Amino acid sequence: MIQNKEKLRERFLRDPLPRRLGGLAATLGRISSSARNSTDPAVVKNLLEEAKYLIEWTAADTTPEAAAELVSMQTLITLWAKVWDSPNQEKIQRTLLSVQAKQWSDRAIDLSGLL
Repeated sequence: MIQNKEKLRERFLRDPLPRRLGGLAATLGRISSSARNSTDPAVVKNLLEEAKYLIEWTAADTTPEAAAELVSMQTLITLWAKVWDSPNQEKIQRTLLSVQAKQWSDRAIDLSGLL
């Protein structure tokens, strides 16, 4: 669970939209790296939860097309979070989430216009 969710929200919403999308991209990048390398499933689970909230706090301020993409990401992130604690978690699952999160991160950067 996210510690100090309300403080995170307040701080996050102070940033302009491109920076918020960049922050989302960074969190997704951390998911990608942690899914591949972390031995603690809680690390990835917490990052998935954070990404869900960052999308929730950002999507409404984007274009309808971008919002639809973000909500689609959020749906898949929610599904990943539900299965991530599985005791049968295998390397292939970690690799799949890592690749998918990297794609999401790249897309969030595209949407931000920061590059």
